[in-house]
Amino acid sequence: MNLESVGLPLAQCEAMTLDNAVGTRESVDPSQTSDAAGASKSKILLLSTSLLVDRVFRYSGLVDRLLDGGASVEIWNSSHDADKGLAGSTTGDIQVRPFPEVRSFRELRHNFPRRLNEFVWDYRYRLPSRESMTRHRRNSQNTLAVRALKLPARLLAALRAEVILEDLIERSLMAYPRSFEASKRFHEQRPDVVVSTGPFQFEQPAVFSAAKACGIPVIAYIPSWDNISTKNRMVFKYDGYVVWNEQTQRELHEFYPHSKTAPVYVVGAPQFDALKQERFFQTREEFCADQGLDPGLPIIVYAIGSPNFLNEKPGAVSLARRIAEGHLGKVQMLVRPHPIHDNAEMKALFSPFEPWVKLQVSKNAGKALNKRSQDEGQVTEWINTFRHADVVVNLSSTVVIDAAIFDTPVVNLDFDPQPGQADQQLIREINHEWPHFKPVAESGGVYLVNDLEEMVEAVKTYLAHPELHRERRRWIVEYVCGFADGRCGERMAEAILDFAETRAG
Repeated sequence: MNLESVGLPLAQCEAMTLDNAVGTRESVDPSQTSDAAGASKSKILLLSTSLLVDRVFRYSGLVDRLLDGGASVEIWNSSHDADKGLAGSTTGDIQVRPFPEVRSFRELRHNFPRRLNEFVWDYRYRLPSRESMTRHRRNSQNTLAVRALKLPARLLAALRAEVILEDLIERSLMAYPRSFEASKRFHEQRPDVVVSTGPFQFEQPAVFSAAKACGIPVIAYIPSWDNISTKNRMVFKYDGYVVWNEQTQRELHEFYPHSKTAPVYVVGAPQFDALKQERFFQTREEFCADQGLDPGLPIIVYAIGSPNFLNEKPGAVSLARRIAEGHLGKVQMLVRPHPIHDNAEMKALFSPFEPWVKLQVSKNAGKALNKRSQDEGQVTEWINTFRHADVVVNLSSTVVIDAAIFDTPVVNLDFDPQPGQADQQLIREINHEWPHFKPVAESGGVYLVNDLEEMVEAVKTYLAHPELHRERRRWIVEYVCGFADGRCGERMAEAILDFAETRAG
């Protein structure tokens, strides 16, 4: 496909310019809405390429508040085929369309400069999480050609040339259209604001460059508390930002200096809003009936993270075996795979321990990661898993927040459960050096355990004393989420409406 085939006057789009937005919003209160925002007729385009962001669109007050503010809403969603009731249809002022086609970067022209840029910033700022990942993962995963970029990167970092380099790379990427379909849509129907919810992902930056070529302002939502300190660079400079908490705002300003002159809105964590909605709540009896559990016995939830990062399954299997053998008394365990990465591959691991151990299986098994979504049944299962758990066991993941919101005690592994413990040092660094998780791991709100026997004893302790560490769990929720009132989606909508009003003015 070429520019002529879609009929896009690219030169006309490129000729349009934008003034830089200035100012910083410390927080947004949905109870204090402005008349100007309420009178707005802005056309808002929301992008989603992640199951976790789909939760925000569907199960928070984000979209409803945008509509109440007078905006029309369009959603480009990579998982649109899971929304049979919405795909390709219009409901009120909401239109849902499949995500446009996106092509890859050119390996030599674009990917190598991007890797060089990441190395330069890593050498300049020495983020513990990035250095840890480089030592334990990236050095072995990168090709020799990519590793050879480290030498010039050291020199450029010593010269403090990171900003100049990134500006040049941004210019190069902007000159390489990656989504002709997005450009065609913008030419046919221009939104007032694009909301990118995946600025660190592969697909959405392609839509950003198409929008900017047409002079459309783009605000970036940072979709998790760890993204700034763990993900690869956002090369593009967005016109505004939405973040969960003040710590992320500080990190954004430190590691992306241009953000200091852009509006930054602190809104809380909208993906957890659904946990406050009683319409999803089941009784313990209802939940246990769905999961094949006994409502009269304690429930231990073992939440497994991404298999692409750490091998956590041996820890869950070891605890399952001890439960089946009666080492923890009369209890039961529910194993929850990561909803984005579950492919129903663990059934053989845990079936020998039934009926004391049950495995949740996602309806998304086998789907491409960016095609996954969650219907109301899956959201109900997610929420009640943590509502009715008596103890949650995990390895340094965001489920600590899911549990803490419901005041559920959390046992956090501080060791590698797999044979040989190849990732022992990496796990210790995650818990005690990585900027996003160190405050949580060392908060006193989770029970850190150093081996399998300590894990068993910690579970027993929490079953006997569920009130232990309660105040520190509340601190964790406040620190990570900023707000825990179930209205973060509304705050995000207020931020978008304010940004649209500011840019329109």
